[in-house]
Amino acid sequence: MGKTKLLFITHEMSPFLELTKISEITRKLPQAMQEKGYEIRILMPRFGSINERRNRLHEVIRLSGMNIIINEDDNPLIIKVASIPAARMQVYFLDNEDYFHRKYVFNDIKNKFYSDNDERAIFFCKGALETVKKLGWAPDVVHCHGWMSALIPAYLKTNYKDDPTFKEAKIVYSVYEHSFSETLGADFATKATMKGMNPTDTQLYTEATNLALDIAAITYSDAIVIGDENVSDSVLNFVKNQEKPTLTFDCSLDLENYNNFYQEITSDELVSLA
Repeated sequence: MGKTKLLFITHEMSPFLELTKISEITRKLPQAMQEKGYEIRILMPRFGSINERRNRLHEVIRLSGMNIIINEDDNPLIIKVASIPAARMQVYFLDNEDYFHRKYVFNDIKNKFYSDNDERAIFFCKGALETVKKLGWAPDVVHCHGWMSALIPAYLKTNYKDDPTFKEAKIVYSVYEHSFSETLGADFATKATMKGMNPTDTQLYTEATNLALDIAAITYSDAIVIGDENVSDSVLNFVKNQEKPTLTFDCSLDLENYNNFYQEITSDELVSLA
């Protein structure tokens, strides 16, 4: 058998962008798993605060040039890549001038939540899956980190369920402390519905809160990771009732637990590790 292929989808990763604890785990975990023999790919947005020159980003021409449709509008997708020499890892960055070329990440200079954060999340999730398809690389595990990746599980279980790139993949969603109290707008679920999907496929996302996104992503995922000690009780109770394989929070950040977890969920029988 070949190496297990592990795809990480995240909105932040050290040293490129450090907002929350997510950036630490998405930096350490891929390297640790690569050293265990996994084949790794990492995707994240190219937010404007990420310095291209300092981080030596460059465009991947063969992957760029796609358009991501949101509300019937075509949005160009540019793919860039950077290396972490010490870890021998590459990170793919999804870029778009309208969505990501701004100084701040999710809130403006006055700390106001960007009104297009809904479309930015949709663009990122759609673009990530199309990028992986274009890579011609079929992951065994798709591990999504945080709310900006929360549409990925729904897309994989509906629109992409028969796609050769993803149909064998197990979906893991890492849930973290809620990072925004606003909503992504009343029409988020409608905007997020892809051609070929039914409105019911995104119904769980309707409230468009951080909680709603987590609940929806958990529902569509095959396995769950509790990413930090401050996950809300509402989420924890929901996870418990799902009876899905769950990796509970470990303050020691013992990455061997993740290795065991990935092995469990890719085996023939899923066994809860909660």
